[in-house]
Amino acid sequence: MVKKIKVTETSLEEWLWKSACTIRGEDDASKYKDYILPLVFFKRLCDVFDDELDNLSKKFKSRISSYKLIKADRKIVRFFLPFYPKNIEKDTFWSVFRNIKKNVGQEITSLIRLTAKHNDELIGVIDKIDFNSTTSGQREISDDALINLIESLSSKRLGLNDVEPDIIGRSYEYLISKFAEKSGQTAGEFYSPREVGVLMSKIVDLEEGQEIYDPNCGSAGLLIKCYLELKQNVNKKKFLPLKLYGQENIPSTWRMSKMNVFIHNMDCKVELGDTMGSPSFIEKNSLKKFDVVLANPMWNQDIDTSYYQNDRYNRFKYGFPTASNADLGWVQHMIASTKDNGQIAVILDTGVATRGSSGDDKSAELIIRKNILKDDLIKSVILLPENLFYNTANAGLIILLEKNKKHKNEVMMIDLSKDY
Repeated sequence: MVKKIKVTETSLEEWLWKSACTIRGEDDASKYKDYILPLVFFKRLCDVFDDELDNLSKKFKSRISSYKLIKADRKIVRFFLPFYPKNIEKDTFWSVFRNIKKNVGQEITSLIRLTAKHNDELIGVIDKIDFNSTTSGQREISDDALINLIESLSSKRLGLNDVEPDIIGRSYEYLISKFAEKSGQTAGEFYSPREVGVLMSKIVDLEEGQEIYDPNCGSAGLLIKCYLELKQNVNKKKFLPLKLYGQENIPSTWRMSKMNVFIHNMDCKVELGDTMGSPSFIEKNSLKKFDVVLANPMWNQDIDTSYYQNDRYNRFKYGFPTASNADLGWVQHMIASTKDNGQIAVILDTGVATRGSSGDDKSAELIIRKNILKDDLIKSVILLPENLFYNTANAGLIILLEKNKKHKNEVMMIDLSKDY
């Protein structure tokens, strides 16, 4: 069995990049993640399944007896792996991958697709990558490279107590930033650092059974932080869990979110699609309302202004943002998606608080800010330190809004810029 060692953020990054380097030259940098991340996820599945099997074997005396019990009643565990090692008592489930030496790409693809068939939530999520695919008759990633990649991934354990819960999201954001850096580009998205996500989950008042929504959920990291925050703070074994909802527009990122949600066995619906153009959560031809809405949307995003002008859901009553910056468009969508006593937490570029303040009093952003303030929705503005995000040195803001504020006509300004 692999020795259990806690994986730190730094060691995780080093491990991921070392693994990526085992196939460098075999594929374009932008495609590395398409092969690495499904295998990181499967390494996580195997290690978590080993953990659960070990726990059951304490009661049922052996791993093989426990596996047979799981096969007969799959509700015992959060997911099922329809394969097992030759010596199930001693060997890990990941060893099945390590022992593949022939037709490696084909065998990996078959194992992953078989697992998806036995776990409905993974259909269309992990079975899209073909590790045996070719271009013009040439393999995109060779069997030798896959063997090296599997061996590199084998050096760390990703079980329940070995890594932070959002391992898939952390891996995804790091690899995207690294590949962008190596290609001289920017990734275009600023993923929520773990510490910022934890902070956001703590400053919204989470209660049992609440409905939480992230309209730009990425790898579902913020939703997971809320799930874990409530779970940690409720001092009883049985409690009413949060109901979580998210929407993500990028298919590869959506798949990461589905993997993250799956591994946590969370009550979470993550839909694929463009939130601005076609929001997924609709009730009686209106936007569904949530108790808490939080997000880290893409900063300073270019967006088609027809979304605002042709909106069917009355989301942009405070004003239409410019085509070159959708920050306050996202804020307005979040306000429109919140219940009358609900809360909102959003991470944005610092420019959202100042753009248009000097010169033209008719600036679109200035007008929107004034109108939101007139409705007394802003509870607090928190200035974050610089250099928190992977892909930008810029500081950010956490803006907290409430539909029914306790302290009327007051806004708390918090400066955390020196506290990192």
